[in-house]
Amino acid sequence: MKTNEFGKKGWTPDRIGNLKSKTFVITGTTSGTGFEAAKILLAKGAKVVMLNRNTQKSAETIVTLKQELGNAIDVSSIEMDLAVQASVKNAAQEILNTVPQIDALICNAAIAQVPKQTHTVDGFESQLSVNHYGNFLLQAMLYPRIEASDGRIVVVGSMGYNMGIKTIKFDDMNWDKNYSPNDVYSQSKLAQIMCVYELQEKLKNSGITNVKAYACHPGASRTSLIKTSGSLMTRFVWQLMKWSPFVQSAEKGAYPQLMCATEPNLDQSGFYGPTGRNNWTGPVRAHHIEPHAKDKAVATKLWTVSEEAIGLKWSV
Repeated sequence: MKTNEFGKKGWTPDRIGNLKSKTFVITGTTSGTGFEAAKILLAKGAKVVMLNRNTQKSAETIVTLKQELGNAIDVSSIEMDLAVQASVKNAAQEILNTVPQIDALICNAAIAQVPKQTHTVDGFESQLSVNHYGNFLLQAMLYPRIEASDGRIVVVGSMGYNMGIKTIKFDDMNWDKNYSPNDVYSQSKLAQIMCVYELQEKLKNSGITNVKAYACHPGASRTSLIKTSGSLMTRFVWQLMKWSPFVQSAEKGAYPQLMCATEPNLDQSGFYGPTGRNNWTGPVRAHHIEPHAKDKAVATKLWTVSEEAIGLKWSV
């Protein structure tokens, strides 16, 4: 892989051409990197379908986007709560009924640092359920449409994948013992990334599909992620950090997912994000990913466990 493929400045949205005939489905677009990604895609002429749990915020977001970009933009919204599998299924079905083409599904929405163990209505620990199972279910259900469109699946992970126990706790997926906000968040992001590389292998082995799958992360960006789910102390520390030079704008945090959704001939084996200190900020391109994120035995087991959790076998 050519690490300097995009020059000194790294990848920027200037590389995106006219997207007039393209359709992008994005989760979590009412703020942060998801909002910025939607805005840039719309500005390039794409059709964007937003998936958000808060319908009022979605409506307000559409108003804001039209004020900034004009009424002619093709943007719509479907209600979906990643924490509720029935909601994900309903949203996916609505997309299959109404969206004839998906050039890229961008799984951007997440929760982080939930201070106390919380279960979703489906009985799963909330961070794993939202960040991994919900997104995994959405990908599985939309896969046939993505395949028919020769589209892409883009999963927004986090450098947090490398800050926890560095494996999947198969004997206690809900963390009934020793719950830790950071370890659980780390595991949920690791699970997301591992399943991207496992999916790549399945796609390659099928030999009959043009679908591509990518893993990326936003670095340290000014978003509301910690503000909405972290503990009081975590939120306080993050608020102080947000305005430090170690943190970048939400717009720059959107570059990796935009790159993975639009850049032609991008190497799937890469992990894409900022390449400055600690991968928090800096030029966007492929960078090192720790071997535990590509542990084949763990990934294979995780795929099976994930299919069982969502009650659906992927037709890859």
